[in-house]
Amino acid sequence: MPELTAHRIPAPSRFRVDSKVLRKLFRNRLSIAGSVIVLGVVFVAIFAPWLAPYPGDAGPAVHFERALQPPSAQHWFGTDDVGRDIFSRSLFGTRLALLYAGVVLGIALSVGIPLGLIAGYWNRTWFSTVILRVVDVFLSVPPLALALAVTVAFEPSLTTAMVAISFTWWPWFTRLIYGETLRVRALPYIEASRSLGQGSWIIQFRHILPNIISPIVVKATLDVSFVILLGASLSFLGVGAQEPVPDWGAMVARGRIYLPFEWWVSTMPGLAIFITVVGFNFLGDALRDALDVWD
Repeated sequence: MPELTAHRIPAPSRFRVDSKVLRKLFRNRLSIAGSVIVLGVVFVAIFAPWLAPYPGDAGPAVHFERALQPPSAQHWFGTDDVGRDIFSRSLFGTRLALLYAGVVLGIALSVGIPLGLIAGYWNRTWFSTVILRVVDVFLSVPPLALALAVTVAFEPSLTTAMVAISFTWWPWFTRLIYGETLRVRALPYIEASRSLGQGSWIIQFRHILPNIISPIVVKATLDVSFVILLGASLSFLGVGAQEPVPDWGAMVARGRIYLPFEWWVSTMPGLAIFITVVGFNFLGDALRDALDVWD
């Protein structure tokens, strides 16, 4: 009888963007639109200092002589109540939006992945039960309410808002990875790995994790838009980024008192939020279809 060796263990195909996935993506018009928007947002975030016609207005500049001017050739999005160029501030706001998403999702994944793997692999043990009960407690509270509770306990700032949102986001990834780990750990190749004497940590991070990357990538892409919205909501309520930081939510809040006459003060940063959120949603939906996740 031939000896069982590691290279004979049947394993499902791991996450990769192959030609089949790319064909599915490029056939989808929403995928193309989402990709263009996301690439445009990233481009603007990187080159904002060179694209902004008034880069100094992203800081504490004051120009009362041009306050509340409507959109024109000199100021495409108009100016705010202290004369700062809204177009320039909106471009710099792209950086903050992506910073929100990057930091929050980075922390959420760093916490959620190991906890989800442990809870799923060691299912029905006492520490798995503790992890899941803590996750249930966090998920029982709306993210905005929980983030507000965290931010009001500290001084309102950009850093406080990012930490508060991260505090609410890791349980969602923990629950997702827990369910995916339960599914994968029952497959034959995991049993074969155990029979070869491979350790539990090797099985979790070398065999299980690479084969559940697809749903993680899709959820992370879709969550970018939700994190941006939540960050803008905290800033709108006055517990997120503070003036003179060019945050979209703070800009919308600052301009709401001038509605409906000076409509551009709130509308332009609001459109920036809308376009960015739609782009990431389109891309996330297309990735879900292309990677056959949750079909």
